[in-house]
Amino acid sequence: MKSISDQLSSYAAYHRDRRNIATHVVGIPLIVFAVTILLARTAWSVPGLPFALTPAMLAAAAAGLYYLRLDLRFGAVMSALLALSVWGSAGLATGSTTQWLCAGLGLFVVGWLIQFIGHYFEGRKPAFVDDLMGLVIGPLFVVAELAFMLGLRRKLHREVLRRAGPTLVRRSAAGATGT
Repeated sequence: MKSISDQLSSYAAYHRDRRNIATHVVGIPLIVFAVTILLARTAWSVPGLPFALTPAMLAAAAAGLYYLRLDLRFGAVMSALLALSVWGSAGLATGSTTQWLCAGLGLFVVGWLIQFIGHYFEGRKPAFVDDLMGLVIGPLFVVAELAFMLGLRRKLHREVLRRAGPTLVRRSAAGATGT
């Protein structure tokens, strides 16, 4: 299994334009929330559990365990955020089919549109095109970037920068760069 610095560096290499990173800070949480909404509609009663089990819970638990295995601190943050997303999606999943689908599909489409705008600025395709793990690492990348902006996890941040390079603001999608 790749380390957290391997995963974040690989993903970061596709995300060096600050505007692209900013769109990911907005777009990825929308997509994650949309997926939990869409996966929260089906529920199974399990004897002995005080709540119904949903595919959203199972997916969040699996992702949370993966993140915890990669890094305990980021894994704890990711698990808490995924739990909040599952909790927030539960109310939308119990609404009418129209409300559920409009919320889930609407947020999903808007989130991806924001992502693709960011990659227009970047002038590079999304990471998941070359490696599907990019779909799993994206949410972790957002949390890591926010932590780095707050001055947290400096050693990891330096390692990601060493491997992926500095972030820039590009003047055009063609690749003219400036600092």
